Amino acid sequence: MTVNTSRNHPAEGDGDAELLSATARDLPPGRHQFHKERLMAQIHDMRQTEQTTAPVRERRRRFPRPAIALPLTAAALAAAVVAGVTLSGNGGNGVQDAGPALTTTIGAATTKGVPQLLGQISLAAAETSASRPDVKPGQYIYIKSESADSYVSSVDGNSSLASHPLHTRQVWRSPDGTKGWLIDPAVNKSPEGETLSLPDEQGNTPKPSLNGPSYDYLTKLTTDPDKLLAKIYTETKGQGNSPDQEAFTTIGDLLGESYPPAELYPALFKAAAKIPGVVVVDDATDAVGRHGVAVARLDETSGEREEWIFDKKSHVFLGERSVQVRRNSGTDSLITPGTVLFTSAILERTVVDGIKQTPAAKS
Repeated sequence: MTVNTSRNHPAEGDGDAELLSATARDLPPGRHQFHKERLMAQIHDMRQTEQTTAPVRERRRRFPRPAIALPLTAAALAAAVVAGVTLSGNGGNGVQDAGPALTTTIGAATTKGVPQLLGQISLAAAETSASRPDVKPGQYIYIKSESADSYVSSVDGNSSLASHPLHTRQVWRSPDGTKGWLIDPAVNKSPEGETLSLPDEQGNTPKPSLNGPSYDYLTKLTTDPDKLLAKIYTETKGQGNSPDQEAFTTIGDLLGESYPPAELYPALFKAAAKIPGVVVVDDATDAVGRHGVAVARLDETSGEREEWIFDKKSHVFLGERSVQVRRNSGTDSLITPGTVLFTSAILERTVVDGIKQTPAAKS
């Protein structure tokens, strides 16, 4: 992969989208309503000045994505945040445009061996989760990752494919999801990060769900693969580009930035094995260059293939990426096959005793 270095995902924007990148990109659980309200206040000011417009390409990560393109007007910006659309741009948040898009060789996909591979991954997940420390009251789940993304940038009416640099993301969350902290230069204006604690500035405390789960919420989910998959289909009905793709994406989100309990973790892979269209990609690379085997599924609407990457020997989850495998029409035709739309690598996933504490500090 060409590392031109950085939920989450491709989008379109222009210079005027700088105002929005900190509020709209990769909204963490519990902050959705707050950022919506803050954006509405910004829109009020924007209406006093002349605006340019640019289409916004849909994308999905942690929030449902619409399968439409929205103009970058004040009303559409508000709708974009409500719908969970991510807007990308320079942003002035420490993550700058880094030039050409991230690219890779498209790996061959096959349905052969999918059940066997997911069975091995499920066994490895059971062993991994059994050795993880339990989460005690007052502790925090800590996850550190590296990510990068490619996107369509539109400036002065000229569109081109660009990328954000590889950057570190650190997140802390309490088991009940009401306390937390995020440090991510693609999201935070301050290098110190921002609170994820609830209630938010508007007094809202959203209930945990599959699209924004807490650890306590995950402990209550069924570990029966059939019942678990049925619940996923039911709760994500009408989201994404197809029920099967949305189910696959929902499980992928849980793999990336959550702390699945020991009994649930292997059940997620057993459930994934029951989703039609799942394939194996023999070689895939995560954000930090680690090679592995991928469990993947192609979104027939967008032409993106979502890949979950695992170590070929230990079958431990390494990270994920989205690769464009089919050329689309219109502005999306700029996103050529082989473009890495998003890539991420999980570096640490553990439990610490305090917010903003790292495993190194704990030891």
